[in-house]
Amino acid sequence: MSRDAIDRYFAAFNAGDIDAMLAELSEDVDHHVNEGVIRRGKPAFAEFCAHMSRCYRETLTDMVIFANDDGTRAAAEYVVNGTYLETDEGLPPARGQTYRLPAGSFFTLKHGKIARVTTYYNLADWLRQVK
Repeated sequence: MSRDAIDRYFAAFNAGDIDAMLAELSEDVDHHVNEGVIRRGKPAFAEFCAHMSRCYRETLTDMVIFANDDGTRAAAEYVVNGTYLETDEGLPPARGQTYRLPAGSFFTLKHGKIARVTTYYNLADWLRQVK
């Protein structure tokens, strides 16, 4: 069921368990990041996660997950509670700033695996909070 895969994916995210996140993805996953390029495949997703773990510590709360009846599409709305740990290229300097940001993700699922992850949040709001 699609909701189960999404639940496991976000539980792994909150646990900082990249391998468990990857286990929920199809080999050819398309990862659409906010304000960024599409990354294709598990290796690109893993690289992105490693970068994010180095620069940010985040926990997602207030999670609401939606899924269609045939298990091929899902969405989630949540709040990102984070700490900016290490300066990310092109962004303001990191000094341990904290932030709280509403966000959402959209998913396509194939054969019970996540084949697309699209994430959105308000970058201007994040910048305001960390400057």
